Amino acid sequence: MSSMQYTKQAIDFSEQLEQLKQRGLIIDDEDTAILYLHSISYFRLTNYLVPMETNSFTHTFRPQSHLHTAIALYNFDRKLRSLIFASIQDIEVALRTRIIHYFSLVHGPFWFMKNNLFRDQSIQQTCINNIAAEVNRSKEDFITEYYSRYSSPEFPPAWKTLEVVSFGTLSKLFCNFKDVEVKKRVARDFNLPQYVYLESWIKCAVVLRNACAHHARIWNKRYPTMPTMPQRLPKSWITTNSFRPNKLYHQLCYLAYMEQSIIPNSNFKSILVELLRDNPNVSTRSMGFPNDWDTQPLWTK
Repeated sequence: MSSMQYTKQAIDFSEQLEQLKQRGLIIDDEDTAILYLHSISYFRLTNYLVPMETNSFTHTFRPQSHLHTAIALYNFDRKLRSLIFASIQDIEVALRTRIIHYFSLVHGPFWFMKNNLFRDQSIQQTCINNIAAEVNRSKEDFITEYYSRYSSPEFPPAWKTLEVVSFGTLSKLFCNFKDVEVKKRVARDFNLPQYVYLESWIKCAVVLRNACAHHARIWNKRYPTMPTMPQRLPKSWITTNSFRPNKLYHQLCYLAYMEQSIIPNSNFKSILVELLRDNPNVSTRSMGFPNDWDTQPLWTK
């Protein structure tokens, strides 16, 4: 680890703009550029300037590099992030509903409190701790009503408690659950023949959701949690051997597939295709899209 001390000081918006100009970035309208720097932090914006750099150390730009190109990419990423976040919300609500329903029918209303139903007791204890914190924090009427009438069990039934827990906690409960038959039932509701596919996809969706919630760069990011991509699925799917597994395309594929089992005539795919069509300068290759992606059944049906 380097022992060098950081000595740089904060600089004003006008100085930030001057620094970008000195590095070769073309500013077409300085007043508008200053307004952007007031609204989008310098280091958030640098994520969208990097594709135009010639040197990652000096941060100098290629000839004819314009600020408006980075702003357009930023706006594309913002719209893409909103589309993804809305899709994950659909998936989270559906998953929550289906887990609560099928697990409770088989194992009763308080299954999430039964340690013997879970594989890893350490993970289960973490879930219980998180549930306690989330329930105590909740101001939902159905939670406060439970505690006004009942003193036990410690938590309300699953159809109340699991409505207020985080997507991450819900994912851990599902993946750690022992009863694979009931997990298969949930997976089949998403048109997935194996529950392990669903486990993989929701783990990825939790990471992706958190990135969206924190307004992180989405479009060309490398994702350490990579989804399992089956060769065949019952509904419209893709050819899975021609693209990079750690890029966004993987993530978009499982979102689009799951949407098919949640919302009739979902417009997720059409909005995504239109967004890409409206931004032809965005490199789909940087997002992991194969050359023939728009001919794949998942995107054409």
